[in-house]
Amino acid sequence: MAKKTAPLLPSTDALLAQLGARLRIARLRRKLPAKQLAERAGMSPMTLRSIERGGAGVTLGAYAAVMQVLGLERDFEFLAQADPVGRELQDSRLPAPRRAAPVPVPAPRPASPKERPSVVAAEPGGPWEAPPGDWATNSGFASSEALSALIKRRSSETGS
Repeated sequence: MAKKTAPLLPSTDALLAQLGARLRIARLRRKLPAKQLAERAGMSPMTLRSIERGGAGVTLGAYAAVMQVLGLERDFEFLAQADPVGRELQDSRLPAPRRAAPVPVPAPRPASPKERPSVVAAEPGGPWEAPPGDWATNSGFASSEALSALIKRRSSETGS
């Protein structure tokens, strides 16, 4: 007595029917009678008829035997090859990539009065242009009092 197989979804039944139809067309293109193909594949003509109709109760080995006689056995390499759902599941279990610890950026050292130009040209992208919002860090001034003291000292040096 033949074993029963689990019922298939209609879409899977349709795929088997399409495979059977393609195998029948391949047989007809080769001008092979069904009886001769069944003999070469080692099965009864009734089993071949079931394969060509996309029967779900036929073993995969019987399908493979028919494909081998037709010279299509290499098509088995393409079955379940992509597996996008399996790859997503596998990737979801991978550990999260580690992020490298941020490299500390040293604070700019304040330039000595001799290194500072007397007139600062504010050219876009120029060496003395500070990024917007970061002028206090780049200028070397720790507070508004230090800036005020520098301005007073400069004005007394120039005599203005």
